[in-house]
Amino acid sequence: MKAFTPRLAFVVAALAGALMFALVPALQAASPADGQPAAPGTMDHGSVATMDHAKVPDEQMRAMMQQHEQMMARMHVRQVQGGVPVLPGQDAFGAIQEIVRMLESDSRTDWSKIDLEALRQHLIDMNEVALKADATAKLVDGGLEIAVTGSGRTLAAIQRMVPAHAREIDGLNGWSAKTDMLVDGVRLTVISNNPKEVQHIRGLGFVGILVSGSHHQPHHLAMARGEFAHSGQVDHAEHAR
Repeated sequence: MKAFTPRLAFVVAALAGALMFALVPALQAASPADGQPAAPGTMDHGSVATMDHAKVPDEQMRAMMQQHEQMMARMHVRQVQGGVPVLPGQDAFGAIQEIVRMLESDSRTDWSKIDLEALRQHLIDMNEVALKADATAKLVDGGLEIAVTGSGRTLAAIQRMVPAHAREIDGLNGWSAKTDMLVDGVRLTVISNNPKEVQHIRGLGFVGILVSGSHHQPHHLAMARGEFAHSGQVDHAEHAR
């Protein structure tokens, strides 16, 4: 074994030299001289903070977005694995939970006036109208006329929510919104003098019109604070029937 030691040392030295010879060009490409742009496919870490995103190639941007999504997914998994679920499990529960957190974080909250039951009943109304009401639409000059009908709790929810919603969106986008009471519901008419808005209204249909406007969330908070109720809203005992 001792006889081969010099030869083995020579081979090792030769391999090390060849490796360094191969790495030098790569290191020079990866570390451009001052004032020189980085080679394609490399990143100048000293200029990350001033990167012009408009000049980043689409493939590189997609790779960055994918890395971000993967990182967020890993964070979500860690939260779940760590015993901290992130979903409320039920939409109305989540909506009320959000309001409660807002109320508790506001030092001005007057708990003697808080009425979360009114908000819960309103969310039930929203569920009835959005998912259980029948909506029969027909084209009229300038827009759409919709017969929103139902029975029992659904009918009561329609007659509470739809007229109130029409008042809120009347004037939105230049629309004219009105309602007429029916024996089994409400007739909602939404029209506009603008041809583009006429197509907008017809494209939205009943449920699209129902979600239009930005008043829903503020009203939920106002309801919880005991400051707002839909016109004609009856007491909690009536709601429960």
